[in-house]
Amino acid sequence: MILGIGTDLCNIDRIAGVLERHGDRFRNRVFTTTEQAKAERRADTPGTYAKRWAAKEACSKALGAGLRMGIAWKDMSVTNLQTGQPVMHVTGWAEERLLAMTPKGFEAVIHVTLTDDHPWAQAFVLIEARPLGQSSEVSTSTSSRRLA
Repeated sequence: MILGIGTDLCNIDRIAGVLERHGDRFRNRVFTTTEQAKAERRADTPGTYAKRWAAKEACSKALGAGLRMGIAWKDMSVTNLQTGQPVMHVTGWAEERLLAMTPKGFEAVIHVTLTDDHPWAQAFVLIEARPLGQSSEVSTSTSSRRLA
């Protein structure tokens, strides 16, 4: 069953401007050290940050709780599998919210997909509740994090 969906569209040039104006203050407030390391290794650093920004926005929407409700930017983070697939991780209040919205006898699975076409970056997040013990196949366009 679907517990929540969220999407966000982000302007890469806007993020580039914020990075130029606020630098580390912005990076350290919004992104984990792992996310920062990934972005700084990429040729399109602003695009990488923009996709992760969009993923955090989309995740907060899928959780049904905007950033005003207590979720911190760093409560949501994106890493990549060796195949390149993005994986959403939640901690803190975001994890508490996810656990609260997951019915007993189910596990929460967060699916995330990212894309960009300059000047736009987009993310889509779907939160699925899957019965405990059910095997799963993760499609090639999404990846997931389970919380039981």
